[in-house]
Amino acid sequence: MTHEQQQELAYLIEEARKVSMTDVEISEQRMSFAYGNSAFENPMITKEMVENEARKLATNE
Repeated sequence: MTHEQQQELAYLIEEARKVSMTDVEISEQRMSFAYGNSAFENPMITKEMVENEARKLATNE
């Protein structure tokens, strides 16, 4: 990695630290992560299944 690339990466990391995600964005990111990892292991898992389970978990909290 060049010095310029390191500087650009450091800048982007600092900018990312300033971002504040909403609760909806966090929830969507969690579901996306869960779906991506689950579907990788089991292609029969759908986004809808992950969303349904997330709703169930949210009502239990």
